[in-house]
Amino acid sequence: MKTDVLITPDIKLYDMLKAYPHLEDRFIELAPVFVKLKNPVLRKTITKVTTLKQASLVGRVSLSILINELRSAAGQGNTELAVEKSAASSKPVWASETGASVVYDAREDLESGVHPVNKVVKDCSEMSAGQVYALVTPFTPAPLIDMIVSKGFDVYSEEESPAKVITYIKKGSS
Repeated sequence: MKTDVLITPDIKLYDMLKAYPHLEDRFIELAPVFVKLKNPVLRKTITKVTTLKQASLVGRVSLSILINELRSAAGQGNTELAVEKSAASSKPVWASETGASVVYDAREDLESGVHPVNKVVKDCSEMSAGQVYALVTPFTPAPLIDMIVSKGFDVYSEEESPAKVITYIKKGSS
């Protein structure tokens, strides 16, 4: 299949899989957490909002490895990616489960195919300034974090264990 769709960190999973459907198994092999893409409902929702950059965080796989493995399987050449240095931010004082107004453990919902994005956005929009929301997931919810940050919330995530990531969301003083 000849296509002009270039695989980059910012491509949405939907666009990549539409252009290169044969990459689905390789992608899942690289990031096994995405095996749920086999579920048609999750595939329609998750793939349209998740970039490969976000998928590398969620799947705990190096962005360079993910991009270059997929590019190779698609017949594209490897690429050098600029290494992003994330600021080693220390945990903010407000980021604690005991200080959270709401704690939502989404692991069971995610396991049964329910995506928490609508609930989290709704819950956070109803918070008062300064309140903190704690979201518990089995992985870093990168697309959700990007969405929440774009709405003006402060966010901090920490991995407590390989199966438990807590993302703290604080409503600003707007």
